[in-house]
Amino acid sequence: MSLNINDIRKDFPILQRETSKGVPLVYLDSTATSQKPLAVIEAMDSYYRRSNANIHRGVHTLAEEATAMYEGAREKIAKFINAASARQIIYTRNTTESINLVAYSWARANLKSGDLVILTEMEHHSNLVPWHMLQAERGIELDFIPVTDSGLLDLDAYKALLARSPKLVSFTHMSNVLGTINPAAEIIRLAHEAGAVTLVDAAQSVPHLKVDVQALDADFLAFSAHKMCGPTGIGALYGKTELLEKMPPFLGGGDMIKEVKLRSFRANTLPHKFEAGTPAIAEAVGFGAAVDYLTSVGMDDIAAHEHEITEYALERLEEIPGVKLFGPTAQHKGGVAAFTLKGVHPHDVAQILDKDGIAVRAGHHCAQPLHEKFGIPATTRASFYLYSTKEEVDLLVDGIYQVKKYFA
Repeated sequence: MSLNINDIRKDFPILQRETSKGVPLVYLDSTATSQKPLAVIEAMDSYYRRSNANIHRGVHTLAEEATAMYEGAREKIAKFINAASARQIIYTRNTTESINLVAYSWARANLKSGDLVILTEMEHHSNLVPWHMLQAERGIELDFIPVTDSGLLDLDAYKALLARSPKLVSFTHMSNVLGTINPAAEIIRLAHEAGAVTLVDAAQSVPHLKVDVQALDADFLAFSAHKMCGPTGIGALYGKTELLEKMPPFLGGGDMIKEVKLRSFRANTLPHKFEAGTPAIAEAVGFGAAVDYLTSVGMDDIAAHEHEITEYALERLEEIPGVKLFGPTAQHKGGVAAFTLKGVHPHDVAQILDKDGIAVRAGHHCAQPLHEKFGIPATTRASFYLYSTKEEVDLLVDGIYQVKKYFA
């Protein structure tokens, strides 16, 4: 193992608990949301106990402390993804809101009827529905990079789509179902050569891989704190400065303005132009603490550990008669194992595993078109993170054999 997994697990209080069934928790649902280390919990608790105040406008001690913590977290997040400036980091509620911000602000200012937006067949609903809504409103065209039977994007088909001069290419960096890690730098390079702007859904990649927005040359990149050891209710949108400065505000209200008159207003400078009203201050503090925690562990070590766990999990799951895995080999994927079990509905698999304390996800995982592509209504999904162990994989495999016995 590349990490001291026993020490890592001690950092996560919830991993020490038993479930309501009286058995130890085996948490294999980190793709849905990660667990939180004590450092994040204590950082948010300390903010509320010692520094709780509204930010930016107050001059008293608490307001200045809260502002410094809020903006300090932004600096940490910018450094974490190698943004050139913290001004390029816009706080949002989550990846979904980040994508919607681009759709409502940049896209509505720049796209017209007939303009092409390229997506992929493996997108989460968060990167499908906003574009469906814009299609209905503006008459834009949508087309999709196909997914191969092995769970990879068909880049030849993508190149053919680029010949149609798209205005935007928006894609997931890592599939939340297949685990596929897409070649983001190549996809972005080809999009730019075709004159398109790019938006990367990095909800599943930023928590697990070292992501460098400058090396990728991404125009926009969206991610969420809660999938990377941070709190729910806060995420971030990275954008290139020249794009963000030209975009109209997303929401109107306090803090996003420089000046307001009865009949007009002037928007604030970046990043505050896109952050209307009292923000999620404690959550930003927790976001920053999560970045500190992941940095201290080391993203390269986290990625190596997850690869080892995933490779082991795929090997063990493939041994089980009736199990069908979806997605590419471990070489091309992150810590996700989505599967079906012959003759058993995925929800039944998940419910029976829960009796042994094993937490997995069942359903379409907000990716219905992808499941339709493979001719199935749902999958069971086990997912892994820096605190996952091979022993937990073994318990999962044992649990699936118990499911098979139950339905025999």
